Amino acid sequence: MRTTGNYAVVNGLKMYYEIYGSGQPLLLLPGALSGIGTAFEKLIPLLSKDRMIVAVEFQGYGHTEDLIDRPLTYEQLALDVIELLQALQIQQADIFGYSTGAGVALQVAIKRQDLVRKLILASGSYNSNGRHPDLKILFNPEFMLQALNGSPYEKEYHSTAPNPEGWSAQLNKVSTFEKEEQDWAEEDIKNIKSPALIIAGDSDIILPEHTVALYRLFGGETLGELAMPASQLAILPGTMHSMLTQRTDLLMAMIPKFLDD
Repeated sequence: MRTTGNYAVVNGLKMYYEIYGSGQPLLLLPGALSGIGTAFEKLIPLLSKDRMIVAVEFQGYGHTEDLIDRPLTYEQLALDVIELLQALQIQQADIFGYSTGAGVALQVAIKRQDLVRKLILASGSYNSNGRHPDLKILFNPEFMLQALNGSPYEKEYHSTAPNPEGWSAQLNKVSTFEKEEQDWAEEDIKNIKSPALIIAGDSDIILPEHTVALYRLFGGETLGELAMPASQLAILPGTMHSMLTQRTDLLMAMIPKFLDD
């Protein structure tokens, strides 16, 4: 089953989503500047074979037009996702968040633990110190506009956004968002009961030590021979941030098993 062109009004936002397949719901949350296509196009046909995929686009991303006078924040995006799940009458879902989507997924689990069965957090951070120090270069608005000219992100925006002329404005808004200080309480993450599969690339924008620290907050400190943790950690070899969700060979070797166990 595939349904496209769906919108739900959440918190005053006309939020776009697509549904594929049937079964246990898996919510897909994309990264910065990504719509559903650039983030998950290769994964959706594989993941939807035996589960229901709900793929969404955040405020100002893809088909979801930004007509609300509010900044981008992880907390507000999480509230939008929570409202969408309620609008779709989904009482509990697995959540796969990539990049910005991983932070949003974390916030959903912090705010509404009851809605989350399992988490897949790919290239996600909970503190600004966990990001590569050179990331500030990428999120300079002038650099972004030049570097992303003709990129899949720009092409997707121009082909899906209700207002294709809003590309530069969206880049400015994302740049401001990415420069905001992130410092979430570790105790809040430790209190999340949902098992998590923590994924990052070995050449990611998230530092490897931060990815390991996040894994430990989800209980990944036990000696396996004595007690295997419910959460899991994966560092994908030869993988930069923008290519992580394209590594379907590696991801499909771990994601279905993690969700089904």
